[in-house]
Amino acid sequence: MQSNFVTTNGIQLHYLHFPGDGQTIILMHGLTANAHAFDGLIEAGLAPAFNVISVDLRGRGLSDHPDSGYTMADHAKDIIGLLDHLGIDKADIGGHSFGALLTFYLAAHYPERIHKMLLLDAAAQMHPNTKEMLGPTLSRLGQTFPSFEAYIAKAKAAPYIDQWQDAMNSYYRADVKDNSDGTVTPRSNPVHIIEAVTGALSEPWLEFISGVDKPAILINGPGVYTMDAALLPKENALATVAMMRNCQYVEVSGNHQTMLYGTGATQIVQALKDFLL
Repeated sequence: MQSNFVTTNGIQLHYLHFPGDGQTIILMHGLTANAHAFDGLIEAGLAPAFNVISVDLRGRGLSDHPDSGYTMADHAKDIIGLLDHLGIDKADIGGHSFGALLTFYLAAHYPERIHKMLLLDAAAQMHPNTKEMLGPTLSRLGQTFPSFEAYIAKAKAAPYIDQWQDAMNSYYRADVKDNSDGTVTPRSNPVHIIEAVTGALSEPWLEFISGVDKPAILINGPGVYTMDAALLPKENALATVAMMRNCQYVEVSGNHQTMLYGTGATQIVQALKDFLL
C-alpha cells in the first residue's frame, strides 16, 4: 500500500494506492468514512487482481478539510483532478454509499471519464428512515474520546456491527486523529458532513440515474442495519437497476457496513472480477 497526495481543485487530496496487475479502479467511500473503508476488499483479493486507488474525499481522512465546498460538484471536480494527475482518461469508477452516489453524479456530468460503474449499496431511494438509521454512525462526530480503545469500544457496540474483522481496525484507526493528551477525535467535521448531505439531497438523482448508459453493477447488502431494516432494501436496489439501461444486480452477505468485510467482501470481489475481467 502506498499513501499519496495530489493537489486538485484547490485542495490536497489524499489517496491510497494498492498496486495490482489488472486495470485501475477508483473507489470512493461513504459519507463519514475514509479511504481505508475498502481494506476488507483488499484483504479479500481486490488487489492485486486490480490496481486500486482508494480516495479520502475532501473533509475526510488525511485530505484537506476546507471550511466549505462539499457539494457533489465539488467532490466530482476533486476526482476529475485526481484522474488528470494520474494520467487516466477513462476509468472503472465506483464507491460505497455516498461514494456510489458520487459515481452516479460523475457518470451524469463527466461520462467520457467513466468506463464501468461499481455501485456498492446505494440507489435512487434508500430506506425511508435513512436519516434516523444513520444516527449511530453520525453520533461519533464532534466528540472527543478518552482513548482510541474507548473509541473502538463504541464502534464495536454499534447496532450494525454483527461481526468484527481485523480489516476494520485500520478503517477506525484512520477515522480519528490523536490529541496531545491521549484522547482521540474523529477527523470528519459534522458541519462539513451536513453540508455534504444537504448538497446530495438537492440533486435530481432520478434524472441522473435514468440517463446513465454506462455498464454498471449494483451490489447490495440487504442485511439488517438498524431499526430492524436494511439501509438499502432489496426492492429499492432492484428499482434503481430497472431504471438504468445497462446494470446488473448482485446480492451479498452482510448489511450496509459489514458487507465490506468477511464473507460479503469475498462475494463483492468475485462479483467485481466477473463484471470487470
